[in-house]
Amino acid sequence: MSKQRLTRLRNAAILGATLMLLAGCKSVLTSGNEPSISGVAPANSSAIDAVEREIGRKEHPKIVKAYGGVYSNPRLEVMVAKLVGRLVAASTEPNRPYRVTILNSPTVNAFALPGGYLYVTRGLIALANDKSELAAVLAHEMAHVTARHALERARARRDTELTAKVMDNMVGDDNARKASIKTSNLVTLASFSQVQELEADKQGIETAFRAGLDPFAASRFLSTMGQYAEFLTGRADNDPKANFLSSHPTTPQRIQTAIFTARRYGGPSVGAREREDYLEAIDGMLFGDAPDEGFVRGNSYIHPHLRIRFSLPTGYRLENTTKAVLAVAPDGTAMRFDGVSVSPDVPLTSYLTSGWVTGLLTGSIREQMIDGQPAVLAAAKAKGWTFRIAIIRVQSATYRFVFATTNPNSAYESAVAETVNSFRTLSFQQAQSYKPLTINIVTAGGGDSPQRVAERMEGTENKLRLFRILNDIDSGARLKRGQQIKVIRSLN
Repeated sequence: MSKQRLTRLRNAAILGATLMLLAGCKSVLTSGNEPSISGVAPANSSAIDAVEREIGRKEHPKIVKAYGGVYSNPRLEVMVAKLVGRLVAASTEPNRPYRVTILNSPTVNAFALPGGYLYVTRGLIALANDKSELAAVLAHEMAHVTARHALERARARRDTELTAKVMDNMVGDDNARKASIKTSNLVTLASFSQVQELEADKQGIETAFRAGLDPFAASRFLSTMGQYAEFLTGRADNDPKANFLSSHPTTPQRIQTAIFTARRYGGPSVGAREREDYLEAIDGMLFGDAPDEGFVRGNSYIHPHLRIRFSLPTGYRLENTTKAVLAVAPDGTAMRFDGVSVSPDVPLTSYLTSGWVTGLLTGSIREQMIDGQPAVLAAAKAKGWTFRIAIIRVQSATYRFVFATTNPNSAYESAVAETVNSFRTLSFQQAQSYKPLTINIVTAGGGDSPQRVAERMEGTENKLRLFRILNDIDSGARLKRGQQIKVIRSLN
């Protein structure tokens, strides 16, 4: 992700960002719109197939653009394509065509569009540990396609919206009853999606087993994804409030269902994992942020191509997206950083007061220099939120910081000042010193321990925890001599 909507960045929405952040699979249009269905959908399956293919064809370019483009890695592409072919042959519709795309995104995500368009991010591929785990994800998405879940959900939305209109007319101006009806419709749609997810899990596990792969891989990888999500967000995925209207069941629920389903096909040793071949295919692949999107390193953001960097106070969690850099503090304070197109002829103060800031306090506007670059700072208040804004011009480029909180205090002001004043431009040599991260497959020696190998990791402050998650190694477990493991290092 990720759909995600990224819950750890939930407060960043007030910054006016229109974001497409997904967490977990989506079998419907990821632009936020459902397939448009008027009246009764065609009863003829070939007509439905044509409708679905057209939906997928139109949405495919949007998906690729939103996720940083296609990740080009011939060895990886061949492995994924062969795995999909193997799953298709074992599926309930072996003649259905699929188009699989590896997206150049570090988020852990996979989803499907109608018409057989499958998507998996390199972030998800990096997290998996063998072919059976990736197969579980791909087979799950194929199940969404064969079950026509996108069109089913569109019908459900149409029906609930029609019901809402009818009931609104009946209840007149009774706002409380209207709100109750709308909430009920939201719950119905959420439950509908949850049923679809569990259905796709079960079908995917069966398909993977029929392809000769480990049916327990689904539960194993769901557990890994849950751990990784908690590592990134600091929150467990079994929070009932966070998942009440989620389109996915909570991870613990899905894991239990996946284990129960897998037991129908035998014990834990049934089916192949094919770990060695998988690790060989992902060796050297990009991990984390792509170079042209900049890097998050701890509490700092660095963009080698733009030759800029800044840091946030300890405790902020950064998320680098294709639209902006977002961050959230434990107290809910949110930050957005992005670049905008402003003519060098337009004074920064004129741009600031051009109307894009709601509730701008004109008396707060002040000009100053930050790292030798001209800047304008200001404050704004709107709908219970207090904003701090900084605009910095670096030659022909213009950058914006926007902070927001509902509880302004000295700590908030200090965080704003610390972040904005940390902004730096980089020399060519400094920019070149920052390298993207890659996955390296290494072999454990006789004296290696998780702690010892984890120290070789780069790009994270919590090396041991990330190492254990990436390699599915439980706390207290030891490494075996000759065991192949993933470590994250900078590209040489």
